[in-house]
Order: sequence, then structure tokens, then C-alpha cells
Amino acid sequence: MDEIIARSNIYALLSRILLQELDNDVLETLKNDPTVLEFFPHWKEWEPRSKLSNQEILEGYLNPDFTNLSILHLVPYETFYTRSDQMIETGGANPVTDIYSAYDFLVDYEVARVVSADHIGIEMEFMYHLCEAQRKAMSENDTDAIAELRNVQYRFLNTHLLQWAPMYLINMKYESRTPLYYDAAEMALEFILSDHETLSALAVS
Repeated sequence: MDEIIARSNIYALLSRILLQELDNDVLETLKNDPTVLEFFPHWKEWEPRSKLSNQEILEGYLNPDFTNLSILHLVPYETFYTRSDQMIETGGANPVTDIYSAYDFLVDYEVARVVSADHIGIEMEFMYHLCEAQRKAMSENDTDAIAELRNVQYRFLNTHLLQWAPMYLINMKYESRTPLYYDAAEMALEFILSDHETLSALAVS
């Protein structure tokens, strides 16, 4: 149970960081939670983190970097990388739509402020959603549901996130202007690769 809780928490954290600009509450966690700080070594050592106010950090550093990485210079959508014309599929033909529907996952576009369901933050959120469903199944000792949900997570990583997210995250790492987003890109890349390896040992093809 500890493992699924940890996986769920990591997907939730990565989803939040990659989906939209940070707010004061999230920044407080990133600045002060010792467990979280272990995942972000360059951010942990970044001197302005402990010297500047949250508003100065957000407005002067983090929010401009997020805009640069997610809106201005890089494209955090699966179909941009997987379609030959590099167009973002915003309609029902998006490749993630059916699997989201099958597992009762709804994208609130107004809250998320994304143009398509295949944004990297949304795909990470879907993995969090599946982890939480697995956690519930484990608490109920529902072995069939546990096996199914592990397989779905494995297939989703295989057919979606791993098909394009490494390219985006590598670009994000080298385009980042702040240690937080550098560390987030590195952490996300390492985690989805290691999580895929873990799930591959448990999944049934």
C-alpha cells in the first residue's frame, strides 16, 4: 500500500507542476516540505528560495519560466509529437479520449486551462486517477480490479506518455531557466521510465 500511495502522490505533484502556474500554497509545499525537497536538489540549493518572498519568486522567476516552457517555446501536447502534421488534436479524435471515458476521468478544461486532453499535466493526472482507483481496490482486496488497473497504467504509459513525454521533458530540462522546472523535468522523466519498468514486471499482456 505504501508503494501505491507514493506513486499516486508523485503523479499528483508532477501533474500540478506541469499543468499550470504555481500558486502560493503549492509553492509553500515546494519550499518547505522536506520529502518534496529531496526530489528537487537544484531547487533545494537555490539561494533565492529562502531569501525572496513567494510573490517575488512566482512573479520574477517561476511563472515566466512556466510560460516559456509550456506556452511560448515548447508544446506539451501528445498529438503535436505523434501526428505527422504536428497539429494538436482538440476534438473527439484525440487518442486519449476513449481511455479517459472508459475509466470515468473527465477533463475540466476551464479549470485546467488547456486546449486538449493530451496535455502532459492531464496525462499525469490520469495516471494519478488510476493509482487512486488501484489504491481503493487494494483497500477492498479486489484482486481482479487491482490487476486490471495495473495493466491499464502499463498500457497508458506504453502507448501514450512514453511515446512523446521524454522528448518534451528533455527539451523542458534544457530550456528551463529556473532550478525548479529543471528538476521537475528530470524527475518526471526518471519517474515515468522507472514506473514503466516496475509495472512491466506486474502487467499481463
